[in-house]
Amino acid sequence: MLNPNSSISVTQRMQSCCATISLPAGYHVDFRTLAEGPPVIECQRDVERVVLPVCDYFHANPADAFVIGCFSDPGLYLAREELGVPVIGIAEAAVLAAVGLGARFGILAIKQGSIGRHTRMVRQLGYADRMAADRPLDLGVAELLDEDLSIARIIDVGRRMRDEDGADVLILGCATMGAYRPRLQAELGIPVVDPAQAAVMQALTLLTLNYAGIA
Repeated sequence: MLNPNSSISVTQRMQSCCATISLPAGYHVDFRTLAEGPPVIECQRDVERVVLPVCDYFHANPADAFVIGCFSDPGLYLAREELGVPVIGIAEAAVLAAVGLGARFGILAIKQGSIGRHTRMVRQLGYADRMAADRPLDLGVAELLDEDLSIARIIDVGRRMRDEDGADVLILGCATMGAYRPRLQAELGIPVVDPAQAAVMQALTLLTLNYAGIA
């Protein structure tokens, strides 16, 4: 799994959340950080800036499958076109997991500016009618690493999507939020999808079913 920003703390957060996944014998997930990436990815310019570096990194570091550890899935389609192994974006994987868990999902976005990217992605996947809401937390990537600063806001926005928007599944719209999944799920009583975990499991499924080589 490649974190396309240069924040090692974000990489460590994803690794910690995915450590709860029990992998079959013979499987291992490496967590890497794109050193030349921006400190955070919070706008379209940040996304576009890392598309080529992400794909180049994958070419230079062969693996059986690749996961792009950013909820904007930068470089996903280019990497799928150029690499002969499964390439998973955590946002796409999260949506695919959510539609199997309930009728309507809500996305907890980091900021208002993220919502347009999410909407385009959901429409492209064909699930626009299944999205109950996409609400911003108004917190940045770095702020979300601070539980004291962010957990109350995450719970509040999640509760509003459940009660006001009719969401029966929630998606955490940032790679940094996975640590809050157990508490949010317990507080709200509905499934909560950690995109990093969802992506690892999707990659594992594709490899187990021997889909390698299918872009």
